[in-house]
Amino acid sequence: MEYHNAVLLKETVDGLAIRPDGVYVDVTFGGGGHSREILSRLGPSGKLYAFDQDKDALNNAIEDDRFVLINENFRFARRFLRFYGVKEVDGVLADFGVSSHQFDVAERGFSTRFEADLDMRMNQDSKLSAFEVINEYTEDQIRDVLSQYGELRQAPAMAKCIVEERKNGEIVTSTQLKSVLKAFLNHQRENKVLAQIYQAIRIEVNQEIEVLKELLLQMPEVLKVGGRLSFISYHSLEDRLVKRFIRNGLFEGEPERDMFGNFEVPLKKVCGLIVPSAAEIRVNNRARSAKLRVAKKL
Repeated sequence: MEYHNAVLLKETVDGLAIRPDGVYVDVTFGGGGHSREILSRLGPSGKLYAFDQDKDALNNAIEDDRFVLINENFRFARRFLRFYGVKEVDGVLADFGVSSHQFDVAERGFSTRFEADLDMRMNQDSKLSAFEVINEYTEDQIRDVLSQYGELRQAPAMAKCIVEERKNGEIVTSTQLKSVLKAFLNHQRENKVLAQIYQAIRIEVNQEIEVLKELLLQMPEVLKVGGRLSFISYHSLEDRLVKRFIRNGLFEGEPERDMFGNFEVPLKKVCGLIVPSAAEIRVNNRARSAKLRVAKKL
């Protein structure tokens, strides 16, 4: 089984404008596809640091003196780069979302296709799993998760249904959860609604939105002047954060302007939105929702 097909491989690495002697970071190592492409463009004095919190990804480590794989969440990127004596880098690549491996290993609980325990942890040592979200969160908390991260209009009714059902016993498996929510899964939209439910729970379990914000806030300090970020998002919640931060350095509100109406931002977009070609989507259907944004530090 292939661990993960790297999405927008050439376009994402092209976005970094690789310098042969540069220092780069791949914060979502996964199967190592993007990292291998970066290394192929680096010279002998170049360096690549990669992050992945999933222990399974360590099996894909690359034997190369220019490469260091760090088994940590990328929210700690700046801290660990400094541990290795690196204050600034020439580029940072990120391919957010779930790897093909995580989707395809049934017991990880990421896929709607399989019977599995409620899990969805990218870091398998994390204490919070989908089980805790479904069985221990209050009705209001579950409603907020489904509404904010799944953008589900029926979130209040779904949350109420889950809380009522768990009075009869714990909801342990994906099959049980689907059964509890079957009233909301009409045949025509079942897969779409399930995907939204799973996305919401997964984002909560892995704190994906907060982690992304923390990474973006580090970029102005971690990148050298002229250094680039090349980020792939898979849903609107992520993409809006990346787009907005590149545009004005904030996640909400507007930056302060001077008397002439101008404001300073740390980053500048390099090109427009990049999406996979029809040919790539035919080969890898999971690429269909990918959106790539590239920016450089001013």
